[in-house]
Amino acid sequence: MAITKDVKYLLLNKIFTPLIYHLFNLYSKTLRVQYDGIRTIQTYLDNGGRIIIACWHQRFFGGFFLPKIFKQSPCIMISQSRDGDFISGIVQRIGWIPVRGSSSRGGKEALKKMIQEVMQQGIGGHIVDGPKGPPQIIKPGLVSLAQHSGAAICPAFISYENAWIFNSWDQFMVPKPFSRVIFRAGSLIFVPKEMDGYRFDAFRRELEAELVAGYEEIDSTWKK
Repeated sequence: MAITKDVKYLLLNKIFTPLIYHLFNLYSKTLRVQYDGIRTIQTYLDNGGRIIIACWHQRFFGGFFLPKIFKQSPCIMISQSRDGDFISGIVQRIGWIPVRGSSSRGGKEALKKMIQEVMQQGIGGHIVDGPKGPPQIIKPGLVSLAQHSGAAICPAFISYENAWIFNSWDQFMVPKPFSRVIFRAGSLIFVPKEMDGYRFDAFRRELEAELVAGYEEIDSTWKK
């Protein structure tokens, strides 16, 4: 049985991963993507600034476009599970730099590696409520990453005109073919270097409220 699992794992990573990437790549070309607020972020990067793009797990399909938008290779934390191996292979082909670990496994070492990569690359991505939720609750890792890397947090608001919604913990969304998509970069948020526990959590909750409000606003676009 172990051999069978290993064979399936090998087939998934060596054959199906590149195939699925190419299918996603073709699929993404059917989408009509509108970019808002990108120029300000690009200028900040060009002047030596560092940023962490932050979004909900529910909308991380939009991450397919990020390396193309900024023409850079952002880093992102991917779990150390076998599912993570598969996802890591996909995101690497898209142009991301996967850093293996999560809040439940290998988190401390992965956070250190993420800090190093953000400082070196200038840009990283963070799924703020992943990998298992609860949804729309920002975990402390985002604030710690920004503090120690000296990066500003840039909320990423991604909305689909028409989407499939999956029956997962976060109601994961995938835009339907030929759907319009908005990728909006929010204003940069700078994290204080020194905060006590109370201020740290207050900052996290303020950021969380900003993401919730920003997503409500961008999703209302399709109702106008």
